[in-house]
Amino acid sequence: MTIGFAHAELIAVLTAVTAGEPRVMTIRSGQALPSGPFEMGHRTLQSGLREWVQEQTAHPVGYLEQLYTFADRDRNNDIQGGRTISISYLGLVREQAGAGRPGWHGWYEYLPWEDRRRGIPAVLSELVDGLAAWAESEPARRAERKRRAAFAFGLDDISWNEDLVLQRYELLYEAKLVAEAGGDANFGRAMFADHRRILATGIARLRAKIKYRPVVFELMSDTFTLLQLQRSVEALAGLTLHKQNFRRLIEQQDLVEETGQTEAETGGRPAKLFRYRHAVLEERELAGSKLPLSRN
Repeated sequence: MTIGFAHAELIAVLTAVTAGEPRVMTIRSGQALPSGPFEMGHRTLQSGLREWVQEQTAHPVGYLEQLYTFADRDRNNDIQGGRTISISYLGLVREQAGAGRPGWHGWYEYLPWEDRRRGIPAVLSELVDGLAAWAESEPARRAERKRRAAFAFGLDDISWNEDLVLQRYELLYEAKLVAEAGGDANFGRAMFADHRRILATGIARLRAKIKYRPVVFELMSDTFTLLQLQRSVEALAGLTLHKQNFRRLIEQQDLVEETGQTEAETGGRPAKLFRYRHAVLEERELAGSKLPLSRN
């Protein structure tokens, strides 16, 4: 009799924003998220992960939180008859280039339908066709499947909800429109095992988090312009923001302070440089406001 076994690992969705684009640290030439075994010598899971990330990136993790524990049977096909238990974390770092370091790739290479900063992505029309064919393939569930697709992807006059990243990926998986599901179709770059699902989980968490916690500042340089801050938030949300509303929100919450310096920005006069007011955290808990998202 073969007795199954479990293998525990830590897996990290490490995000940076570089030149206005959201990026994720990867290994295996972009095919997997960084992971490794949990060492019993680590006092806590977080301390072990922080130590590992700093070794890999030469930069300490700023914000770090546990995402989810993935433990579905046979989610890692490299372990026959066993089970890999992955304890996933979302970490915010700054991208560091250098020989021998893990590679960085854009979020939207893997989930291209999630980027609406320049309008509705071209891939969506093909996705809609694929989802329609999936709905028609089972007449008894046609109406239900169409409703689910419309809700997830903002079809039929339903508003796009940027937070439903995981639900959209799961629906595409069910419809066999991603390579990981074993079908012929594939939208976006595939990843090892369920790493793209874990990436979607991390993106969804961060999109929700930036609306009520100032975690975006973990991704910014020590000083920045308000336009750079806006572009970073837009990159994470995959949507455009109304410039004046965004700046009004930042001012109302007293999140930043001027440095007294300026920086030349392309096509305009020098812009003021700001820094994050760390004293804000000592003054009050930030409840925040929903970002003024402009859905194009």
